[in-house]
Amino acid sequence: MSDYRALYRKWRPRDFDDVCGQDGITDILKYEVAAGRLSHAYLFCGSRGTGKTSCAKILAKAVNCENPRNGNPCNECEACRSIDAGIATDVIEMDAASNNGINDVRDMQDEIAFTPALLKYRVYIIDEVHMMSAQAFNALLKTLEEPPEYVIFILATTEYNKLPTTIVSRCQRFDFKRIATDVIISRLLAISSQEEIEITEDAARIISRVSRGGMRDAISLLELCAGARKKIDDALVFATVGSGNRESAYKIIEAVVKSDFETVYSIINDIVMKSGDLSVFWQEIIDSYRDIMVVKNSDRAKVYLDLTDAEYAALSAIASDFSMARLSYHVSILESAMADMQRAFNSKRSIAEIALTRMCDARLSESNEALALRIEELERAVKMIKLGVAPVSQPAPEEKKTVSEVQAPKNDAAVKKSEKPSALQLYSGWGSVIKKISELKRSLSASLASASAYTDGGGTFVLRMNDFFAEKLSSSETDISIVRGTIAESEGKNAAEIKIIIEKNQKAPSGASELDELFK
Repeated sequence: MSDYRALYRKWRPRDFDDVCGQDGITDILKYEVAAGRLSHAYLFCGSRGTGKTSCAKILAKAVNCENPRNGNPCNECEACRSIDAGIATDVIEMDAASNNGINDVRDMQDEIAFTPALLKYRVYIIDEVHMMSAQAFNALLKTLEEPPEYVIFILATTEYNKLPTTIVSRCQRFDFKRIATDVIISRLLAISSQEEIEITEDAARIISRVSRGGMRDAISLLELCAGARKKIDDALVFATVGSGNRESAYKIIEAVVKSDFETVYSIINDIVMKSGDLSVFWQEIIDSYRDIMVVKNSDRAKVYLDLTDAEYAALSAIASDFSMARLSYHVSILESAMADMQRAFNSKRSIAEIALTRMCDARLSESNEALALRIEELERAVKMIKLGVAPVSQPAPEEKKTVSEVQAPKNDAAVKKSEKPSALQLYSGWGSVIKKISELKRSLSASLASASAYTDGGGTFVLRMNDFFAEKLSSSETDISIVRGTIAESEGKNAAEIKIIIEKNQKAPSGASELDELFK
């Protein structure tokens, strides 16, 4: 296709069956047209790009079509072709945003007195009808109440709450919903295939996410990306939109968690030097925090998130470092900074860097959210001390040990792999132990979730894990101490009485190399 500017016009729905994501609405409209039970006024409500105006034009064609097919327009007769071409004098489109005065309504009322010139019905499509003035609504009210038989009104609005109840009560209302991500992706891939545009599925998913459920916006963004005359991937989409990608947002979140000020300032500097919009990037960070909150609170998080597989894997790893108190503290600062950026346009960089610095250290803020985070960290430190683990912010690097060398520090509480107990039975309290560990260190509990725990009924516990997680646990004295202390607390024993044996007797799960990279 040589002219990408015509892409949306070419792929705009032509009949009710072609309207994506609005099956219930289109079925009702088809039935009414086929049965001849037409209303004198329709009200289409919904967010932008969901098909309100397109559906209004299809309805205008359907009621005037010379050869309708089960309620759908034929798109071949003279009436259908003239409406498609925009030359039908009996189908009038009005933009209420610019024609919202009482005089505009009175001019329309004067026209209504005359019968249609060529078509069966004169159809008035009034877009963004909520923008009309109060006087214009009052003038329109009488016409909506008792219009001539040959006139049909179709009102479209994105803000239903702004319409007077007197107008709403005189219309048949239809609510257009946002189009599902998978539907938009399928449509974009089909269009790209027909137009010979190269596009990756991840790029189509990102376009769908940016369009926020609007098919029109998705196709328009596909047009812009196709203008580069090269394969559309996620990098090209982000460059076209004018925002940093999710990878940059995830990096800055990880840096905030680690209090890595150097990385924080470096990422902000890169965005500014590349003339990126910090407000758009800030919204990406806020959206990422929302995704983290969903991951932490739902077992079906992937269903609710419009993320690629790589983005979801990275986000899940980041979420393990967050508590709800930390999330609440960070989100409160992000929202405040966003409001400040909208007021002080020329100080976005300063606002962003100050906000991120405060997010790195809760001691720099006296807000309720910051105090809640500091209290939670103190409570976690106290729990660690009770378990016999001294909490440290940055543990010194240790030489990696093999599984067979894992021992308790000084008190011989852990035994070597060779010292196996004789009779083992499945440890019934393992699930409770993992739940308690998740309150202290979520990443550790995730590592232990696939392990099997056995006990000899005394103080010896055997953890059977795959190679990757066994090596990871064995290399951390802190993690072993947390496991030992939590088991001791659950069993009502002293930590010194608990012996831990780690065995590698399970095959690594498929994709273990990916997990290795993820943890790195």
